[in-house]
Amino acid sequence: MQSEASYHLRRQVLWGLLLVGLGVAFLLDQMDILEIESLWHYAPLLLVVIGINQTIGYPSGREFANGLWTVFIGLYLFAVLEGMFGLTFRNSWPLFIIISGITMAVRPIAERKFGKFGKAEHIDRFGEKGGNGHGH
Repeated sequence: MQSEASYHLRRQVLWGLLLVGLGVAFLLDQMDILEIESLWHYAPLLLVVIGINQTIGYPSGREFANGLWTVFIGLYLFAVLEGMFGLTFRNSWPLFIIISGITMAVRPIAERKFGKFGKAEHIDRFGEKGGNGHGH
């Protein structure tokens, strides 16, 4: 239960810090100290942070796989929008096939390590005691 509590605390702290950072950026823009337009090309990296947050701590196998997808989408968008490695939206679609295969291969391993459902999700599905939903 301690791991679950620290996982939820970390998620809440991350979202809080992201909101504070966004608010500071908007405030500095309003005060003409910073041009916020210059920061927007880093926006896909927020997806990377969110995805990493999903993969560490106390995830279910599904949350872990979804976190990998979120990290990939953030890195992909950043690379394409910055023109890294010559990637464009037109020539980089095979990366989605590759990451789909990786996710399909990793998900059963993650479910074995973390369980098919996280503890909170298991309680929601099967009742407080983790039974089968029928009082057994």
